[in-house]
Amino acid sequence: MADWSSAGDSTRAVHAGQEPDPATGAVVPPLVLASTFAQDGVGVPRATFEYARSGNPTRAAFESSLAALESPAAPAIGLAFASGLAASDTLLRTVLRPGDHVVLADDVYGGTYRLLYRDWGVVTDQVDPTDLDGVRAAIRPGLTRLVWVETPSNPLLTVSDIAAIAELAHAAGAVVAVDNTFATPVLQKPLGLGADVVVHSVTKYLGGHSDLVAGALVVPEGELAGRLATNQNSLGAVAGPFDCWLAMRGIRTLGVRMAAHCAAATRIAEWLVERPDVGEVRYPGLASTPGHRVAATQMSGFGGMVTFRPTGGAQAARAVAEATEVFTLAESLGGVESLIEVPAAMTHLSSAGSRRPVPHDLVRLSVGVEDVEDLVADLDQALAHAAAAAR
Repeated sequence: MADWSSAGDSTRAVHAGQEPDPATGAVVPPLVLASTFAQDGVGVPRATFEYARSGNPTRAAFESSLAALESPAAPAIGLAFASGLAASDTLLRTVLRPGDHVVLADDVYGGTYRLLYRDWGVVTDQVDPTDLDGVRAAIRPGLTRLVWVETPSNPLLTVSDIAAIAELAHAAGAVVAVDNTFATPVLQKPLGLGADVVVHSVTKYLGGHSDLVAGALVVPEGELAGRLATNQNSLGAVAGPFDCWLAMRGIRTLGVRMAAHCAAATRIAEWLVERPDVGEVRYPGLASTPGHRVAATQMSGFGGMVTFRPTGGAQAARAVAEATEVFTLAESLGGVESLIEVPAAMTHLSSAGSRRPVPHDLVRLSVGVEDVEDLVADLDQALAHAAAAAR
C-alpha cells in the first residue's frame, strides 16, 4: 500500500484507502456485500474479516480513506457508522459515565443537543465557544470528561478556536470532540489543532450527493481509538457496505466540490450583504462575520453554508424558503444541489428553549455546484416574492 501522507488533499481523496483491487485490478474498490466470510481454519480469518458487523472490506477502505484525509501526518483510525448521530452516540457512550460533566458549545446541531440532554445522568453545561474565559470557567477539573464543539456550527456558523479550546480542556483532563461536518478535512483538520476525536455526518459533504446516510469518527491510534472500535462492534450501529462505497465515491471529488461550494457561497454571501431587504448575513469568509479571523487561521476555505435573516422577520424567512426554484426546500446539506431551509421550524426544533435558540427568521443555505448566477437570480426572485407577499 502506497504512502500518501505527503500528498495533497485531493490526491489522498482519490487514492488513500482506494488502491486498485489486487485480485482484479479494478480502479474502484469493490462493493462487498457478504455478511460473513470463510475462514482458513478454526478462528483463522483469511483477511481479518469474520462477520460484517465487526468488519467489511468496503467499510475498511472507506475508514482508511477518511483517516488519511483527517490525519495525514500521524496514524489514525476511521470508524464508520449508520448515521452521524450513531457515531456521536457511540462516542458519548465510550467516554462518559453517569455523573460526568460535558461542556457543550451552545449552538450545536439539534440532534447532538437531544443526545446530551436525554435522561442518562450526565451533567451538561452549554457555553459560548468563542468566549474562552467562559469555556475555562465552565470546565470542572476532575469532573469534565468531554468538551464538544462544532466549527463552523450548525446553523449559526459560529467559529471556535480549536487549538485554544483544546489547551483549556486538556489541562483539565477532558477529551475534545470537534464536529467537522461543515468544514470537511479538505478545509480543516481538527486533530492537527489538538482535538482528540473528529465527528462527521458522512451524509453531508463527504457523501456529497444526497444519496446516503452515514457517520464517522476519526481518532489518533491509541487507547481511546481501541475503546471506540470495541464499542463500534459491540453496539453495532455500523455503516453498511453500499453506503461506504457511495461515501468513497463522494470523497474522490471532495476537493473539487469544496472549491466550487466555497466560491459560490462567497459570491452569494457578498451579494446578500448588499441587499436592503436582508439584515444579518453570516458566512465565515465575510470580515463582518464573528470568527472570521479564527476561520482564516485554522481553515483553508470557508465552506458552502450561508445564513441570513430577511428584514421582514420570520414570515419573510418562510416566504423566501417556499419561493425558491433552484434552491430546494429540504433538510440536510452538503450535496451538489442547493438547499434552503428555516432551521427554527425544521432541523433545529429541538433547540427551542436552549441557551441559544435559533432565531425564527434565520434562513440557512447549503450552496451547491449549480451556476452561481442562477442561484443568485433564484434568491433575488424569492426575496422579491417575500416582499410582495408582505404588502
